[in-house]
Amino acid sequence: MTGGLVEVIPVSGYDKPLSYLPPTKGGDALRIGQLVSIPLGRQKLQGVIRSLNVESDFPAHKLKRIYEVIFDEPVMTADTLALAEWMRGYYAAGNESVFETMIPAPIRAGVEAKICRYLKLARRLDVPELETLNRRAPKQAALYAYFLGISGEVERNKVIAECGVTGAICDGLVGRGILVETQQTRQRVAYEDDLGNMEKVIHKPVVLNDEQIAAGNSIIASLDLHTFRTHLLHGITGSGKTEVYLHAIQHVLNQGGGVIFLVPEVALTPQTVGRMRTRLADMGTEMVVWHSMLSAGERFDGWMSLARGQARVVVGARSAIFAPVHNLRLVIVDEEHEPAYKQGDTPRYHGRDVAVYRSMLAKAVCVLGSATPSLETLYNAQEGRYTLNRLTKRIDDRQLPKLRIIDMRSELLRTKAISSISRDLATALLDRWERKEQSILFLNRRGYSTSMLCPDCGYVAMSPESSVTLTYHKAEEKLKCHLTGYEEPAPTQCPSCSSEKIRWRGFGTQKVEDILSKLLPKAKVVRMDADTLSKKNEFREILGNFRKGKIDILLGTQMIAKGLDFPNVTLVGLIDADLSLHIPDFRAAERTFQLIVQVSGRAGRGDRAGEVFVQTYLPSSAPIQFARRQDFDGFLSAELEQRKEFNYPPYRHLIRHIFRSKNLDKILFYTERWARLVEETFGDTLEIRGPAPAPLERLKGYYRFHVWYFTDKIARVITPLQQLRKDFKMDEEVVDVFDVDPIDMG
Repeated sequence: MTGGLVEVIPVSGYDKPLSYLPPTKGGDALRIGQLVSIPLGRQKLQGVIRSLNVESDFPAHKLKRIYEVIFDEPVMTADTLALAEWMRGYYAAGNESVFETMIPAPIRAGVEAKICRYLKLARRLDVPELETLNRRAPKQAALYAYFLGISGEVERNKVIAECGVTGAICDGLVGRGILVETQQTRQRVAYEDDLGNMEKVIHKPVVLNDEQIAAGNSIIASLDLHTFRTHLLHGITGSGKTEVYLHAIQHVLNQGGGVIFLVPEVALTPQTVGRMRTRLADMGTEMVVWHSMLSAGERFDGWMSLARGQARVVVGARSAIFAPVHNLRLVIVDEEHEPAYKQGDTPRYHGRDVAVYRSMLAKAVCVLGSATPSLETLYNAQEGRYTLNRLTKRIDDRQLPKLRIIDMRSELLRTKAISSISRDLATALLDRWERKEQSILFLNRRGYSTSMLCPDCGYVAMSPESSVTLTYHKAEEKLKCHLTGYEEPAPTQCPSCSSEKIRWRGFGTQKVEDILSKLLPKAKVVRMDADTLSKKNEFREILGNFRKGKIDILLGTQMIAKGLDFPNVTLVGLIDADLSLHIPDFRAAERTFQLIVQVSGRAGRGDRAGEVFVQTYLPSSAPIQFARRQDFDGFLSAELEQRKEFNYPPYRHLIRHIFRSKNLDKILFYTERWARLVEETFGDTLEIRGPAPAPLERLKGYYRFHVWYFTDKIARVITPLQQLRKDFKMDEEVVDVFDVDPIDMG
């Protein structure tokens, strides 16, 4: 028996913990959660320290030694190490995928800190020295004169830029002892440049209303118990949920605790950052911003700032839930219903559910907030697992916007053509522009036209790699597949029969932008979608200009549908409310209802009343009618009743088993065999449906099939399913993955 060993979990290459001898240097200062370099076979890999002073039956002379500790600070906390173990089991994932998800790539790559060089005046010259310098080195003399007018140090690069000198001239004065150069580590802070003026939020004393006070006090009461609790903050759009969050955050920070604040979309982050930074500045609390669009340096410095305990608050997208926050007391998941919280690659975790589980491990309070909570979250509140806090009115008693349903069937009869902008919406847009008020138009479909059709032979332009039509992009004259990135030049005649009658059908954001430019030629219209946001900070520039009133109409996809708060927006138009209804998904009605309510919430957030136009060919559908009446309880009751009838989530868990292969015969053969084996093995504990083609049957050249498993408890079936799959001989051309609690059924 060998003792005093270090148990390390390899980040890659091996799925089980291994025992090592401590490193030759610093072995007495090891800490759980540190990233270390280890030998594994003939490779040098990274691992995370899981336990110290463990014992092993492995012969001591065969044990290997840790090479080195990469960072003194642990990059994972005790609760995130336990979280990794849970994720591995619950989401049917290996250690490698879990740790590569939880430990950011810049940390694993060892991005170096940014070192800045500074110059300052070391001594003043007497008259003879200055005369000699002017005569022999006039450029050095000019640089010396520059520093005579400056107190303190200046960054070297700034000196070179402002004075128009070279580095050699600076070095010359340093060599003479006239200037002194120092080096400092400079933290790369996200949004430090305040681009677009998004973060300059004027702090005004906020007086909470009675509902906000009650909700805030309820959360604080849970915080003071120092135990795990989950709250659902269900507040209508504009009801002041963010102020309740800030109230709770301030309470936590006053007690020395840490906070994780999750938002679903990067586009929502600048406003949240602005409010948070303004409110926390007086408390001297450092805050980290976290999402995938930051530079490697910003991510590295932010993570290490949290690991060192310098920062106690992190605001970011779903991966921020893994941040090494010290003394974690509060986790907030804003817009908890958003599908963006679900990871699309292995491990296919849901940020909201991971947030709840991490809160339990840390004995922290988790607050889930939304105007349109998911049915799973509402069901947990109904069952008493979550504490429900309601905000039923807007702040300052502002009225909810008037919601008008536009029946596009009548529009079609009137114009004899499919239109993207109805007559009523066009009139309202013109009226708002004349009154110098702003409008937002939402269409969750980018591009110019959604398909290309030949009326002579029936040809439709399809993606060669996927079972979807190609979208026409007019600006580039190209056909694109938004799923695979495939593109080709747009034809001027039918590729099949050479007919010149080829037509574009449907409409996307590009086409609507063209229509608006003709409808309101003097208005400033800006489109905001994945095709326009090519630069790192472009979305911040657009939103900043919109807030300043430089943009009259903002047109965009889902990134502008929720969370944004612009007081001068009095008109919101949902151009095609039926898109989400046509998706083959049991959540289609829920998604449609949420979309209408969230989009509606962007209007009337200032002193002026708002109006919302919802264009639809299905005006009598249940989610549209419930949304029109803002009847959340009615929709919830009807939708839960329907889900219960079919025993769909939230009444049971769902595991989606996805198979893909380029060989159709093989995928048909092996999925049938697999489904029969699961039925024979788990027929009493699982309900199995399939195999069947996925709604998106072909993607990137692969055929896609899926099998659904319904169960009351994931933990009871996922490990046996994994073991059965491990023992099942699958052809190497067929790839499969388990998606636990899936959100996307495509």
